Amino acid sequence: MAQAQAGVENASETPTTPATVQSTTIASADQAQPTAPSQELGTPSDTVQSTPASVTDAEREIIITGLRGSLQRNLDLKRTSSGVVDVISAEDIGKFPDSNVAASLQRLPGVSIQRSGSRGEPTGITVRGFGGDFNTTLYDGRRISTATGGRQIDFSTVGVDFIGQLSVLKTPDVSLASSSIGATVNIAFPNAFDHPGFRAAATASGSIQDRAGKVVPTGGLLVSNTFADDTIGILADVIYTRRDTDTNRVYVSGWPGGFYAPCQLTPSCTPAQLAPENKTVVGWFPQQYGAEQQRVQDERVDARISLQYHPSDALMVTLDNNYSRQKVTQNNYAFGVWFNQSDLRNVQLDENGTAIDFTQAGSPTDFTAALNKQILKTNQTGLNVKFDASENLSFEGDVAYAKSWLNPGDSIGSLNGDIGYGGLLSNNLRFTIDGDSKDAFPTISNFGPVGNGARWADTSVIGSHVTVNQTQHNTDELLQFRGNATWKQDNLTIKAGGQYYEDRFRFRNQSTFTNNFWQAYAGYGAPSGRGSGIAPLPASLYEGSISLDNFIPGFNGSLPPSVFIFDPVAYQNYLSGLGNPQTQNIPGYNYGGVTGFTGTFDEQVDPGSVLDVKEKTWALFLSVQFQADIAGMPFHFNAGVRNENTHLRAIGQGRLPLVLVPSAADPTLLSIPNYTEIQPVESKSSYSYFLPSIDAKLELTNNLILRFDASRTLTRPALNLLNPVLNVGNGQRVNALSASGGNPNLRPYLADNFDVAAEWYYRRNSYFAVNFFLKNVSNFIIAGVTRQSINGVIDPTTGREASFAVSQQVNGPDATVRGVEVAWQHVFGDTGFGFQANATIVDTNRPYDDTDISQSGFAVTGLANSANFVGFYDKDGFQIRAAMNWRDKYLLQFGQNQNTGSFGAEPTFVNESFQIDLTASFDITKNLSVFGEALNINNNQQSTHGRYANQLLDVFDYGRRYTLGARYRF
Repeated sequence: MAQAQAGVENASETPTTPATVQSTTIASADQAQPTAPSQELGTPSDTVQSTPASVTDAEREIIITGLRGSLQRNLDLKRTSSGVVDVISAEDIGKFPDSNVAASLQRLPGVSIQRSGSRGEPTGITVRGFGGDFNTTLYDGRRISTATGGRQIDFSTVGVDFIGQLSVLKTPDVSLASSSIGATVNIAFPNAFDHPGFRAAATASGSIQDRAGKVVPTGGLLVSNTFADDTIGILADVIYTRRDTDTNRVYVSGWPGGFYAPCQLTPSCTPAQLAPENKTVVGWFPQQYGAEQQRVQDERVDARISLQYHPSDALMVTLDNNYSRQKVTQNNYAFGVWFNQSDLRNVQLDENGTAIDFTQAGSPTDFTAALNKQILKTNQTGLNVKFDASENLSFEGDVAYAKSWLNPGDSIGSLNGDIGYGGLLSNNLRFTIDGDSKDAFPTISNFGPVGNGARWADTSVIGSHVTVNQTQHNTDELLQFRGNATWKQDNLTIKAGGQYYEDRFRFRNQSTFTNNFWQAYAGYGAPSGRGSGIAPLPASLYEGSISLDNFIPGFNGSLPPSVFIFDPVAYQNYLSGLGNPQTQNIPGYNYGGVTGFTGTFDEQVDPGSVLDVKEKTWALFLSVQFQADIAGMPFHFNAGVRNENTHLRAIGQGRLPLVLVPSAADPTLLSIPNYTEIQPVESKSSYSYFLPSIDAKLELTNNLILRFDASRTLTRPALNLLNPVLNVGNGQRVNALSASGGNPNLRPYLADNFDVAAEWYYRRNSYFAVNFFLKNVSNFIIAGVTRQSINGVIDPTTGREASFAVSQQVNGPDATVRGVEVAWQHVFGDTGFGFQANATIVDTNRPYDDTDISQSGFAVTGLANSANFVGFYDKDGFQIRAAMNWRDKYLLQFGQNQNTGSFGAEPTFVNESFQIDLTASFDITKNLSVFGEALNINNNQQSTHGRYANQLLDVFDYGRRYTLGARYRF
């Protein structure tokens, strides 16, 4: 067998004999391998067989590797599938096209990504406007446990180096799942018998982010072998990945809507003028404004071991284990100022009601440092058995158990230190907006102690304030079984079987909010005129500063000079070192507002956060596929049905507040020292759905295919939305009282889906396709916010019954999503040059209406037009790709960090983005290659806004990243 170098096509343009696709299946390993059309149809596989007289049997097979070989395999699988499928294959063992799974997926039509603002890493995908839980991700056909609280996975936790193939099923395969309105993503991992014999691959690289300025390593090793006369196989791999990122962020933590008194548009108001009945002017204001630098270290270990027993062609037994552990450590250094709508004066509102200019007297200033750690660990073990009982009948059984942990052990998820000045040193701060959120952030002026900007960072007057520690502990256990039988005869295939899932999710949050220890040394101290708080703080706590000059390049707006660098652990240790305030008098301790504190900032479990959910689902499925001719044209038809029956039990812990108490240390804070007794609350529900699916494919000519697909699919609500209790947390803010409630009776989203597509495979490795799709979705889950009194508690700042903004999810209205995907891939003969281009245009009958200020406003989230272009050169062992990805503005979600307004859940929009990435590799020898990568070379920045474009919520500047490495295969 002769092997071509990567990207060298030794086969002729039009071989005369058919070829077989030597690849894994489209959706999962349990499906039969598809057979590609003949090479005369213009779709050669990566394995080309030809039989000239001068070629011996050992030399007949020519393997085309590299990028173009991978692209051709992808086309073969797309073309031969019964439904709408897009595929990305590894170019060779240990050589996947991108360094992140989501980054690869965004090259596909209809697929776009969400990024982590602090890291810039792609963490999730949106397919045809549906993101997050609307997409199901499988490992080798199995669901994955995830302790994040939702059903979607974080793609930054998936090691990509040794993945074999990604498949995106935009129409359902009833034998796998029908629980994804967006798409089902199947990640196929390698096994020993994919490549019998000894195989090994090693990769090592170093990467650097331009602002972090430190080279960090990534390395991986895969070893595979078959032995005992090729009846036993073993494969093992391990990957270590690290990314360091310094990200600059400017933020507004929320734009609550409410009502101003007319006097607030002037310099002063009397108490009578501020009475609730006099507040008649609709408007929005920034709840908190600040800037921070986030220094992130992302470390991940992925490992896999697979054992296979293959004693005959009829039997394959596979036992595998997949393990991953991601630890994200983040040091944040920031400043922040808090605003209360009733305290604003000289308010200037634009035509939409956004406060674009105002002053606030008595504004304190906070400097914060935080050490955040998140550990996400997942382990999945599975056993798969395939048996061919006869030429026509085959069976498959699969069982898997997986468990995922969020922050296992006793680690603290977030450890915070908050210092600053206020009270006597407060200032008459001015806030102004002059620009759009995509290129400007707000300006604050008249900052510093008593408005003296030169003393902005005067450590002699800075004192201790609040100290927040909090940790989310989750686990998710998933047990699943699948069994099916397949009958094949001539052009007929019948498949029937069943699946069982048992998902157990446990959720718990603990913090210093619960026991009110966060206010132990609040108040800023004597320079601010307060009886509590320690000031000045030891000079040894300060480790330097970060300049805020030109903080977000290319953005207009003005910030104060700097933020402090200090260690929150050392800060908390200093406060704890002052002793036990219960056994001695400690000046600065908040004796009037905190009880039970003995010197350490211990977390306490919030009873309202405790949730135990068990979900059991039984599914039966049947599919029938046949092939026939219509007027001489090949016709492929596949019909399937799936019935899913789900039983759910949710247990929470309920309690209600008895009193609200103002804080003596901070006039903006309220606490809840007493609650009613904790009561367990249990809720049970069940539902059953019948989910049909039809796929039809007609080959009009050798190169032109028409498709029609119709199906019904569902998406279940996130498990963390099913809490049956109302949770009123401690640590409330004046004029921003909030609570949250779950809903265990939520029903799944339901969608009736239709696809009509035309695909033209006009030459080798080239095609053009147009796909029209329509989705009618019902049972939308919406996060409504209502104003409610709770247990009759009184707001001490008004003397009236307290009004809480209560967030709760409910099943809402229906909506229709429609769109078109256009994809074009072209390779320019044997020149090595080619491109991939696609665009998606989407629309809905339920767009967002920014004039609707009702509590129940609704719109379809995630919808955005998008386009991608990848130009490449791949020949003679040299490969280079430039990828350009564009996504228009879209509505990400309802809800903001501070969502306490009067008009329901305020929206979060993501602004338009455009990013350019560049990758290259060169084969030094047949086995050794070097590669490089430059990500975000145009320095794209991620920004979001609220209801209107000038209501900036976040802008993240996560910079560029460069990688250089080598791969070795043998």
